[in-house]
Parts: sequence; C-alpha cells; structure tokens
Amino acid sequence: MKEEISVLIDEEKLQKRVKELAEQINKDYEGKKIHLICILKGSVFFTCELAKHIKVPVIMDFMTVSSYGDGLKSSGYINIEQDFSIDIKGRDVLVIEDIVDSGRTLAYLAHMMKKREPSSLKVCALLDKPEHRETEITVDYSGFAIDDAFIVGFGLDYAQKYRNLPYIGVLNLKED
Repeated sequence: MKEEISVLIDEEKLQKRVKELAEQINKDYEGKKIHLICILKGSVFFTCELAKHIKVPVIMDFMTVSSYGDGLKSSGYINIEQDFSIDIKGRDVLVIEDIVDSGRTLAYLAHMMKKREPSSLKVCALLDKPEHRETEITVDYSGFAIDDAFIVGFGLDYAQKYRNLPYIGVLNLKED
C-alpha cells in the first residue's frame, strides 16, 4: 500500500487556532490554576503549543490511552497504559485530546476522572468529528470540526508515523 497525505489544515491556520483557544482558556480560568492532562501520545504537540500561550498557572500531567493500535479504526477497547500521577481532587482539570471521534474514550476517561472529585472537569480537543459520535461527550474547547477521515500530523499518527508533520493531513492508502 502506498500512503499519501493531503494537507487539511496548514501550519499557519493551526497555530492561529491554538492561540485563540488559549485566549479563551485564559479568560475562563482567570484567577485559577489549571491542571492540564495531556492524553498521550497524539496530544503532546497540541498540549505543548497550547500551554505556551496559557497565561494562568498550569500544572501538566500525562496519561497514555490507546484504542486504535496500528489500524485505521478504533478497536473499541480502551486501554489505559499510564495513568496521570498527581491527585486531581479539588483541582480545575482540563483534559487535552488530539481528536474526538466516537467519544467513547473521552466518555470513559471523564467518568473515571469525575470519581476522583476534581473541582471542575473540561475537555479541549484539537479536532472534533461530531458526526461520528457514538457516545455523548461535551467538548468545551474545540479547535476544528472535521469530516470523517483518517488524520495524521501535529502529533496524530498512523502506525507511529507522521506525528512530526507541522500540519494536519488526511491519510489515504492506495494500491501500489
């Protein structure tokens, strides 16, 4: 199979939207401290870029969750490979996700996190596929709503490739 990538969101547009999201977060969390939880690995680029523009105090934590493996579709099984390390009880938590697709992963994580009694719990996603949603989940801060396609770049991968692209692209697999 030949892998072809077409640019969906270029680097300039991506950076502009990240700054806009940070501005909104700064307003909403004024006078507070945010506990950012980056969902690894796909959200790492987005989380780092977003954090650069957040002016309120930030604590960063990381969680490794998988549901795709090396395929093009979610397996439907949510695997927590690494839990976050800091107690979130009484904290204002903002979960940073690369893409919200079916919503199953985030719904599962939100349910788990709410049991840990944060003061508040919100979700920020770079990409959102609202038409593909299978589970109800609120995305409080959404970068871009996109159509159903397999996305790579800016942290998102296909079989661990393409994370380092500075833009968001659509992956197409073609017969050789």
